[in-house]
Amino acid sequence: MKAHITVVTLGVDDLERSVAFYRDGMGLPTKGIIGTEFENGAVAVFSLQGGLRLALWPRHSLAVDTGLPLLSPKPQASSALELSLGHNVDSREEVDAVLQQAADAGARIVKPAQDTFYGGYAGYLQDPDGHLWEIVFNPGLAELG
Repeated sequence: MKAHITVVTLGVDDLERSVAFYRDGMGLPTKGIIGTEFENGAVAVFSLQGGLRLALWPRHSLAVDTGLPLLSPKPQASSALELSLGHNVDSREEVDAVLQQAADAGARIVKPAQDTFYGGYAGYLQDPDGHLWEIVFNPGLAELG
């Protein structure tokens, strides 16, 4: 099997708030919320490089679609450490700029950008729903793939 992830879907509490964060705070392109004509169908999709898509879907809709129980009106992840998304940028300055733009849009900076043990520069943020993102400049990333 040749692994190929095409969509990463994040469950969110407030779809409009999350769309504004990812569009304005992270600068990701989107056509906005679509699928509102369907019950539990409202979703927002963001185009990323390499054909990858980031989808935001209300947690309730995700629960209905999967058949998994929604334990409370506003479920909390057991830990933000279950998943980290990485956003690799082209420079140390861009790491700082992305972190600042995200913070201005409501992100919580978990770890300010700093030099890494592997010769890069990175910091962590959490989006309004608590999803963890690493914003990183890794000059050796091309060698890993």
